[in-house]
Amino acid sequence: MTEPTSAPLLDVRGLKTRFSLEEGSVLAVDDVSFSIPPGGTLGVVGESGCGKSVTALSVMRLVPDPPGRVVAGEVRFQGRELLGLPEEEMRRIRGNKIAMIFQEPMTSLNPVYTVGEQIGEAVRLHQRLDRKQARAHAVEMLRQVGIPAPEQRVDAYPHQLSGGMRQRVMIAMALSCNPALVIADEPTTALDVTIQAQILDLLKRLQAERGMAVMLITHDLGVVAESCDAVVVMYAGRVVEQASVKALFRQPAHPYTAGLLRSIPSFHDTLGAHGAGERPRLKTIPGMVPSLRHLPGGCRFRDRCERALEVCAKVDPPLELKRDGQSAACHNPVPAP
Repeated sequence: MTEPTSAPLLDVRGLKTRFSLEEGSVLAVDDVSFSIPPGGTLGVVGESGCGKSVTALSVMRLVPDPPGRVVAGEVRFQGRELLGLPEEEMRRIRGNKIAMIFQEPMTSLNPVYTVGEQIGEAVRLHQRLDRKQARAHAVEMLRQVGIPAPEQRVDAYPHQLSGGMRQRVMIAMALSCNPALVIADEPTTALDVTIQAQILDLLKRLQAERGMAVMLITHDLGVVAESCDAVVVMYAGRVVEQASVKALFRQPAHPYTAGLLRSIPSFHDTLGAHGAGERPRLKTIPGMVPSLRHLPGGCRFRDRCERALEVCAKVDPPLELKRDGQSAACHNPVPAP
């Protein structure tokens, strides 16, 4: 991954987030580091439960305490350390300079307030607009995210809108204060494929127009390929690979990343090798993601890895540079072609 020429907008170093549960204590995020340059797009990918969303909530300081708590690391935004800020100062940043788009609008939008009131709340708080100004701003934001008849829709309640429109409202809320960074947590998961494409195109257009950076959390490598500059691959709470999108898709270094890429259905997989006959089975990664309460010794991926060596059972591999701009946590990385 090419190093940005300017200072990172967001720089996360050694982040650890622990949850204390009845069954015991687990590190949901374990020594995670990455950076996002101004205007850049970072994809964070991995299977469910790998720590993607908890990483985002840790950056925003929204991890519920109890049971969760950030126990180590640094989160620097525009050169300012966030983890040590008083909550009042963090509130001035959250929703204003850093905004978040959640994956399920119906659980994130308040059902008893109109969408206009909810979009206007942030600008009234952070930009000191009165009710009339906030309503006008909400109408303009609905127009920018492509909602038809925004003057009427501003008075609609969430249940009166389709899933695609509710997600557009979430984007309007996130962008209402013109943030420098937007964290999008699986923003298209609950939508059909056509609406997914529309939402992703909308995010890309608004990002280009506003010059904001985006941290895109997803399990869909196809979305990463189309939307991101760089990518972080997570597994069982750890970063296992970090690279530019071009390098990662050209030649992944970590066996887990290679397995994810092999599991993506291709056009030929859909039609069959010659357009007819039995369709080939998709290539899957054997086994299951280990429980964070019962992690294997050494490399966390070794029980599912076709390239595992004896050392993998004994030594947890550090994230190291394996080739130009591409880092992986692996004792036996996939060789370059």
